[in-house]
Amino acid sequence: MLLQQLISGFATGGLYALAALGLVLTYKTSDVVNFAQGEMAMFSTFIAYTTMTSYGMSYWEAFILALLFASVLGFIVERFFIRPIQNAPVLSLLIVTLGLMMIVNGIAGWAFGFETHSFPAIVGGELKIFGAVISKSNLLTLVITVFIMGILFYMLKYTLAGIAIRATSENPTIARLMGIAVNHVYSITWVVSSILGAIAGMFIAPTTFLDVNMMSSVLLKAFTAAVLGGFTTFVGPVVGGLILGVLENIASGYISAQLSSTFAFALIVIMLWIKPTGLVGQKVGKKV
Repeated sequence: MLLQQLISGFATGGLYALAALGLVLTYKTSDVVNFAQGEMAMFSTFIAYTTMTSYGMSYWEAFILALLFASVLGFIVERFFIRPIQNAPVLSLLIVTLGLMMIVNGIAGWAFGFETHSFPAIVGGELKIFGAVISKSNLLTLVITVFIMGILFYMLKYTLAGIAIRATSENPTIARLMGIAVNHVYSITWVVSSILGAIAGMFIAPTTFLDVNMMSSVLLKAFTAAVLGGFTTFVGPVVGGLILGVLENIASGYISAQLSSTFAFALIVIMLWIKPTGLVGQKVGKKV
């Protein structure tokens, strides 16, 4: 049972980590916590569902189309809603993302309805590993999530775009002086963040149900994962997401499914009380 809970926890935690990575990407480059990311992911998931049910596309065709839609949506949000007020106070930026969250949710309800839908899993069936019964979908989700995070970290460390993103996240002014097109970096990070959220949404929908409010709790847990691991590093959200997913599943299996989130968040509060910057975060000093 422990093995079963661990694998399910890592699969769920990996999805939290993907969404949290998107939050940290936009925060470190644009200084904006995008509270609309969950609704953007939900809308992209509905795009995939609609193309499969109404137009007969296969799962992977709908998956790719949803990612393309997510990338366009992320670009539009950054270019037309965030960039014009980029120098506004942080509170104003937060209000804009909260407003976008409500707008996207309302448009999704108008376009797709408020009914609950069943979203297909990647694959069906189960596997037995050392006596534990594990969903093939969970196992494949974990593999794909690890693969995506590996590509993302490779891009951040070894590609010119990744170096530009890291430089901009450290100091946008110096990055501009070094010839980096900071506005292009902002667009790239918002596009990547939107894509990561869409992937998380399409992998989470089969485990719950697809509706306009499906990502509300996921966004909260992604934010919690980022805070737990540390908002000042790209590794932090991955660590925080995996820990949160495992804690939730273990609490659900050994204590109570109703108290799984409560137990996990209680442990997180204790950990943050011990280390406020997060498990792998560092204190960031600013000259004033």
